[in-house]
Amino acid sequence: MSTGFVYSEDYLLHDSGSWHPEHPGRLLAIVDHLQAIGLMQELKHIAPIVPELKWVETIHSSAYINAVKKACENGYTQLDPDTGIGRDSYRVALLAVGGALAAADAIMRKEISNCFCAVRPPGHHAERDRARGFCLFNNIAILARYLQQKYQMGKILIVDWDLHHGNGTQNAFYDDPTVFYFSTHLYPFFPGSGAKYETGSGNGIGYTLNFPLPAGKNDDDYLEIFQEELLPVADKFRPDFILISAGFDAHANDFLSSMLLTESGYAALTKNVVELAEIYCNGKIISILEGGYNLNKMARSIEAHLSILLTGRYHEKII
Repeated sequence: MSTGFVYSEDYLLHDSGSWHPEHPGRLLAIVDHLQAIGLMQELKHIAPIVPELKWVETIHSSAYINAVKKACENGYTQLDPDTGIGRDSYRVALLAVGGALAAADAIMRKEISNCFCAVRPPGHHAERDRARGFCLFNNIAILARYLQQKYQMGKILIVDWDLHHGNGTQNAFYDDPTVFYFSTHLYPFFPGSGAKYETGSGNGIGYTLNFPLPAGKNDDDYLEIFQEELLPVADKFRPDFILISAGFDAHANDFLSSMLLTESGYAALTKNVVELAEIYCNGKIISILEGGYNLNKMARSIEAHLSILLTGRYHEKII
């Protein structure tokens, strides 16, 4: 058993705009760094699949999916002020979803223990009928439904440590007691959601837990939240599978960030989630790349994240 790594050069074809912070160089920086330190060779490569549209339709309307397809056929355009697309973006966005689904298949076939998905475009801001915040399709939300419907994974815990609140993911499951959404994020900040009082609706009340944070929070602050708040959540919820919206834009050196997380902090957060997964769901974790825009620090933070997923230990390799 090993740690999987989802990646495809096709992900580089998504054209978000030459000016855009979410660009192909992000994935190239990750791959180059992992190869340079020798970590890539220890991971099992997982190729994305082309997903059936029925899985995308578990979260997005068919009208929206078709609208994205048509918009991409017209070449480069903007779906919203932050979200640019090109001719290949629809296909690449489907492959981002398919990367997450391929990770699930590999874990359920017991080929790997856990997996990190280096995909683009990211997903956690995408709404049912709206692209937003660099995101076209909500990769992690679609994955949660895929696990439930294809593999009968009854309860899914989603941990979102991106700098920004995952409004799309929260909204997808806001009235659903089978998916617990746990988020730490800068607040008030884009997208404006994620207040403490947002805890769910109907049968889902109590299954959304937000930690809106002021600027300047560091490794110890985040770790305290994970140890004191996430642990009792997992103990009560007892998930069958854990998913991570793994944004690395809360790093102290990320140019979009006003937080103070470090590579060691991301390793510590990962270790906490891994320990919960070992207790409740036989180690089953899939993490999906969201934000992270300082290329060097993002790549090194992913090194820390993967080191914990693979071995449980993190010792930074200097290159």
